[in-house]
Amino acid sequence: MTLIAPSILSADWAHLEAEIRAIEQAGADWIHLDVMDGHFVPNLTFGPKVVETVRKITPLFLDTHLMITHPEQWVERYAKAGSDQITIHAEACADLPSILALIKSFGKKAGVALSPDTPVTVLERVWADLDCVLVMTVHPGFGGQAFMPGPVSKIAQIKAKSKCLVEVDGGINAKTAPMVWAAGADILVAGSAIFESPDYKQAILTLR
Repeated sequence: MTLIAPSILSADWAHLEAEIRAIEQAGADWIHLDVMDGHFVPNLTFGPKVVETVRKITPLFLDTHLMITHPEQWVERYAKAGSDQITIHAEACADLPSILALIKSFGKKAGVALSPDTPVTVLERVWADLDCVLVMTVHPGFGGQAFMPGPVSKIAQIKAKSKCLVEVDGGINAKTAPMVWAAGADILVAGSAIFESPDYKQAILTLR
């Protein structure tokens, strides 16, 4: 079954606890947390304290996506804040094997995100270390961008190399979800497609 991971970047932050409880009740499988530092990407979102707060609100799997430079300096803090999985960007890492090992040393699932222009070949040294690969179908940094179909071809390439889960993030909605599902995606990250819907449960059912 395809897992649905609402991105709380698109939630109503004035009522964050209510929003999290609503998607929980609507059938969300994971919660996706987009961490941006204003350096690796031009946008700035939140830090470990918010992850810690979300952890107190929900038992759902917390999928923390670090769009930051020097992720190795922050892994411990996001692990201790309550993340279940920590995903780092291949483009931000000089030594992927050591950072993935660091994530796993805290008992967390380890993932690598690939920006639209980044080839799957950058993962050649780490296939055995991966729990998840996050295929970006938009350029990282902002929510609400239009879906890019080109990166979808990476899903089959990843499946041919590894048994890890494949997650897709960027412009996922009722029109684009079937394309990535057909390609073999295991997890769909969606923000506006859920949080801008008047019925979260129906939005999740539609994506699933």
